[in-house]
Amino acid sequence: MSQPADAGTPRVIPIQPVPATPGAGDEEVMVSLYASRQKIHPRSVSGLFSKWRWALVWATQLLFYGLPWLQWNGRQAVLFDLEARRFFIFPLVLYPQDFIYLTGLLVISALALFLFTAVAGRLWCGYACPQTVYTEMFLWIERRVEGDRSARLRLDAAPLSAGKVGKKALKHGLWAAVGLWTGFTFVGYFTPIRELAGLVATFALGPWQTFWVLFYGFATYGNAGFLREQVCKYMCPYARFQSAMFDKDTMIVTYDARRGEPRGARSKKADPQALGLGACVDCTLCVQVCPTGIDIRKGLQYECIGCGACIDVCDDVMDKVGYPRGLIRYTTQNGLAQGWSRAQMLRRALRPRVLVYGGILAAITLAVLGSLALRVPLKVDVIRDRGALAREVGQGRIENVYRLQIMNATEVPQTYRVRVEGLPGIELASDALVHVDPAEVRSVAARVQLPPGAAGSGSHPIVFDVSAPQEAGLQVREKTTFLVPR
Repeated sequence: MSQPADAGTPRVIPIQPVPATPGAGDEEVMVSLYASRQKIHPRSVSGLFSKWRWALVWATQLLFYGLPWLQWNGRQAVLFDLEARRFFIFPLVLYPQDFIYLTGLLVISALALFLFTAVAGRLWCGYACPQTVYTEMFLWIERRVEGDRSARLRLDAAPLSAGKVGKKALKHGLWAAVGLWTGFTFVGYFTPIRELAGLVATFALGPWQTFWVLFYGFATYGNAGFLREQVCKYMCPYARFQSAMFDKDTMIVTYDARRGEPRGARSKKADPQALGLGACVDCTLCVQVCPTGIDIRKGLQYECIGCGACIDVCDDVMDKVGYPRGLIRYTTQNGLAQGWSRAQMLRRALRPRVLVYGGILAAITLAVLGSLALRVPLKVDVIRDRGALAREVGQGRIENVYRLQIMNATEVPQTYRVRVEGLPGIELASDALVHVDPAEVRSVAARVQLPPGAAGSGSHPIVFDVSAPQEAGLQVREKTTFLVPR
């Protein structure tokens, strides 16, 4: 008894060969692997989250542009002098040996980012990221020159004319000015900004200063003026791994599909229930205001930077049609699914992940601040003289020569006393007092002698004690070795 062909035996589907030369009736289909970029013209929006975003724009830019001009004890308050290897941060004078504090700052920043993301999503991206901040500034210039979204779309579609060229030239000129000022300010953190301003005014900038001003100016101009959402969508790695820090209790920008669907246009006086419609009037304004051009109604997407612009515009539309606000809102997946109130969702914020991030962040922050508070503003490096490890001088005494690098991390001149100990009869044969100017490094030769027979041949541990007699607690002890020849 025969069985059907598809009952236990695989079907063999013949593959038709593709002719090498297209003949009559054949069609070539071109499939592009890359989608061309559609330029996004975000619509202006006002509301609570827009105000928060602009408050952060003002706060971050006043800090960035204003900080280099502040003075402290007659010098720039914040200056990273790479050439002199000194870093000034208000009262702190740091040296490359203090690199551990930069490591601590980076760890604190990373943990803070993890904590904020676990609690409320991409707050950094939506409100304080430089890409967001400068894009917002450049968009403001664009709106003032070319108009809002509809006017900009008409201008782009219009044929070339004197008016169009004039507006485009003015816009790009203002963008370039902001970019150059940003580059100038950035370089002002590494070269005293008042001195840098004098060099710019007299056209006397050095080649490296010119390069970095132009480089950072061009980067700001290009990223905020042209790349914009492409930086967030394709270049920034944070968008790719943010989902690893999200869970169902993370506050994110969410569209309430149960309330909004099915969407559709209707009269303001119409009853949506009678029409079988949800609260969404399908105005697409949430898409038009989005700086990355996504439709939040399609659910959580990695391109969403959590700026809340869609919330502001949707609340405004709900007010106009007489519906309750919150069709798009900050909520959690659990809160949306189970209909929790805001208080219930906030109580879920203190979950294990958040507590772990917060505990580690607090511990590291306290450790770094405590280390800075207890830090001794004096650094000493002991370097042996490799040319003469040990030698015999008068009366059979053994002498070792060292190079002491004494770094004064205060802003007052200091006179340090150098002593040596660790072996019987050991003494310093060179000057014991060393004067070091404020925030300077001085290198001095230290000759250490040992009486004959005080120690056997070989290497012996000793300690250099460097202290400031006029200031209690200003003392550093550095270990090294003393060599006795055979």
